[in-house]
Amino acid sequence: MPSTIKTLFVSTLITAAATTTPAALADTPRNLGWIEQGVIEPADMTVKFKLDTGALTSSMHAEDIERFERDGEQWVRFKVALEDVKSEDVVSEIFERPLERDLRVRGAGGSEERPVVRMDVCIAGERLNEEFSLRDRSNMHYPVLLGRRTLDRLGNVDSSRTFTAEPNCVSSNA
Repeated sequence: MPSTIKTLFVSTLITAAATTTPAALADTPRNLGWIEQGVIEPADMTVKFKLDTGALTSSMHAEDIERFERDGEQWVRFKVALEDVKSEDVVSEIFERPLERDLRVRGAGGSEERPVVRMDVCIAGERLNEEFSLRDRSNMHYPVLLGRRTLDRLGNVDSSRTFTAEPNCVSSNA
C-alpha cells in the first residue's frame, strides 16, 4: 500500500474513533463470556449462568416442582435452593408462577415435558423477565442456562471469556 494511502487510511481511522459518541458505543453489541454471574430475583441469589447458544429456551434449576390451579389458571410452585457465589451461603426460596407453557425436550436420554415460567433475572446490568424451563439441575455445573431467545437481547457470546460483567441491576424498589 503506498504511504499516501496508508497515511490517509490511518488518519481516517483515528478521526472515526475520536468522533464516535458514547451513544453510538451504546448501540455496539456487548460481548459476554460463556459463563457469567447473574442474580435470580427477587431472592437476590447470585449464581453462575451459562450462556448457551445451542439452546433455544433458557432453563433454571428447580426442585419440588408442583403444578396447581389458581383462579382457573395453571400455576407452578417450586423451590430454588442454591449456593450464592458471593456469600457462599445456600439461599432457598419458594416461587409460585403462572404456567406459560409446557416444553417437550428431547435428548439422548429420551424426552420429557418441562413447565415453563417467567422469572426475573439480572445479568450484565440488565434486568430481564424471561421464560425458563424448570428442571432439577443439581447434577449440572451451572444452575441457570440462558438460551438464544434471551441472548438475543444481551449481546454476543465470546466462548474464550468468562465473568466479563457484573450483574449489578438498580433495585426496582429504589
